Amino acid sequence: MMKRVVASIALSSLFLFTSCNKKKEEKEEAAVYPVTSPVVMDTVIDKEYVAQIQSVKNIEVRAQEKGFLEKIYVDEGQYVHQGQTLFRIMPQLYQAELLKAKAEVEQASIELKNASTLASNNIVSKNERAMAKAKLDGANAEMKLAQIHLSFTDIKAPFSGIINRIPLKLGSLINEGDLLTSLSDNTNVYTYFNVSEPEYLNYQTNVASRGSNQVSLIMANGTPFPQTGEVQTIEGEFDNETGNIAFRAKFPNPDKLLRNGQTGKVKMTLPLKSALIIPQKATYEIQDQKYVFVVDKNGTVKSKNIKIAYELPDVYVVGSGLATGDKILLEGVQKVKDDQKVQTKFQDPKKVLQSLKLKAE
Repeated sequence: MMKRVVASIALSSLFLFTSCNKKKEEKEEAAVYPVTSPVVMDTVIDKEYVAQIQSVKNIEVRAQEKGFLEKIYVDEGQYVHQGQTLFRIMPQLYQAELLKAKAEVEQASIELKNASTLASNNIVSKNERAMAKAKLDGANAEMKLAQIHLSFTDIKAPFSGIINRIPLKLGSLINEGDLLTSLSDNTNVYTYFNVSEPEYLNYQTNVASRGSNQVSLIMANGTPFPQTGEVQTIEGEFDNETGNIAFRAKFPNPDKLLRNGQTGKVKMTLPLKSALIIPQKATYEIQDQKYVFVVDKNGTVKSKNIKIAYELPDVYVVGSGLATGDKILLEGVQKVKDDQKVQTKFQDPKKVLQSLKLKAE
């Protein structure tokens, strides 16, 4: 009798379990999943590019004469004004050469005066006077050259800016062409960044769509630079190895925050023509690969790997893997399995995108 009771309870439990599972399956099968399709539309994207920052004016200051470094009037990192004396190379030798040149000019002047007097009295020929004049002209040229050599012993700032590293110390023997320091004017800076060929073509062929050539800069610490820059030039040819071309943007730098040699990221708005767009929530990820569930005409879902070209708020721009006529699962991507049959309800893709953050033209 006891065995019959146990068997009866077991059969009842099995029936109840089977009934519950059947109801659960029926409930799952009865679920209706929203589907939509990719949309082709024009939009814009904000793209970031790694940028090298350079001062608009950045030069090496080199010696133009040979001698011992007698004076250093500035320090590294100091701001200097145009025309300010930076260094002095021992000038005594060049001062002596100038004095000698001046004496030769005086001597040639006297000789010309005498030759002119004698020529006017027909004592010497006019050629003698011409030779004396030529000698004076040569002496004057030598004196001017000596003055130039002497002026080169005082090295002055060609423009206002910041002094960089000073590698030599007082008393160092300087040769012509030796590096004394470098000078940077950081009032304005250039940022150089590389753009791919497709993006370059979109930028150049859609002038009206891109709005303006204004760009922004993200500094190395992740904070935005307060000034707005402007794309000024594009280099003349592409790099054969990378397939990129260099853009140059100019930024005002009134607070001298940016300096030559820094890095950052330039953010530029690019037009995107005929972009294939899907909601991000319609995708799922496996091992860094993006997938969607495509629903065929029989209601069977099939997973499909897609390539993402760009990421925008709430949406993806699809590079490959989908076509405009495909129907993709909009919600429930975590609930269904490959080859599962589902009931679907189509949602207008344009209405779906209206609730998302998308910059459309």
